[in-house]
Amino acid sequence: MSEARRLIIRAPTGLPGKFLSINWLFVLLLCVLAGCGYIALYSAGLGPDKYANRQAMRFAAGLILMLGLALTDLDLIRRAAWFLYGFALFLLILVARFGHVGKGAQRWLEIGPLQVQPSELMKIALVVALAAWFSRADWDRVGKPLFLIPPILAILAPVLLILKEPNLGTAVITFVVGASVLLAAGVRLWLFGLGAIAAAAAAPIAYAHLHAYQRNRILTFLHPERDPLGTGYNILQSRIALGSGGLWGEGFMHGTQGILAYLPERQTDFIFTMWAEQFGFIGGAALLLLLLTVVAATFAIAFTCRNQFGRLLALGIAVNFSLYVFVNIAMVMGAIPVGGVPLPLISHGGSALLTVMFGFGLLMSVHVHRHDPMDASFP
Repeated sequence: MSEARRLIIRAPTGLPGKFLSINWLFVLLLCVLAGCGYIALYSAGLGPDKYANRQAMRFAAGLILMLGLALTDLDLIRRAAWFLYGFALFLLILVARFGHVGKGAQRWLEIGPLQVQPSELMKIALVVALAAWFSRADWDRVGKPLFLIPPILAILAPVLLILKEPNLGTAVITFVVGASVLLAAGVRLWLFGLGAIAAAAAAPIAYAHLHAYQRNRILTFLHPERDPLGTGYNILQSRIALGSGGLWGEGFMHGTQGILAYLPERQTDFIFTMWAEQFGFIGGAALLLLLLTVVAATFAIAFTCRNQFGRLLALGIAVNFSLYVFVNIAMVMGAIPVGGVPLPLISHGGSALLTVMFGFGLLMSVHVHRHDPMDASFP
């Protein structure tokens, strides 16, 4: 390749060039998705003041954060990777020691008037750290077991801390996100096979050590009618709401299950159910199509990046967002046990929203610098 060609495919230098290189269609998709979230939260709060306006301000702050990160040099992000991971791990340790207890779980840190959920930040920090680790390794080095010990420990440490909160859903997502980066980096398939066998053998032991409410969620998933006014209440109400929406829905700010508060956690975990009740199968399918379009765009950015760090970073963020969407939608439909995972950019919640936008900021940096070569020998 000629030197002129190399210059053409490098990312533009200077802030104006980088600003123009941002994927503005992707930014528009996020704004439309956040607009849908505003509509859903307006309805959930019976007006703008309870949930919708606060979520709009959080999205605006997240959008500024995303654009700022998009202009940040990708190599700088790589060099800060383990600092970010250590900071997120430190916050998880603080949660275990001093965290706020709510709804039977210790998942939040209270910082003044704010409640922060460090497990959300940890998922992104883990992806950045793993991408940095494997960006300096060739195929042969990735195949050496000793080289894999640090990244495996880096995955297990936060997973165990998150399980202790307890937060099984987020722990599983964190583990899967980390494993996806390992797979993309070239870790041999036979190691994943051994891991799957070990997990299957340990499943009965793990089930025995689950909290009572977690075992009840699994039993409720299998037989939701066994306790319709207790553990099965949430999913049964969700199914009723989904069915009552019909093809076109009952209309904005209408719907018995959501508006009359039969549907629990309608502003967070079950926000998609409330949307589908009001806008029907057509509205639900349209929102799902929008979410899948964003998912496809995240993977497209990963596949078009020319350097290993950016590719692994973008892929991990894409998998994280995809799992958010899959777990929440499957959960409210009763396809998997209820796990308390929000729908990104739709559900109410500051930590989840800002963390998703932080991840998308890193993704935009990958897109802007997708043609940049990177030094594989950095410390």
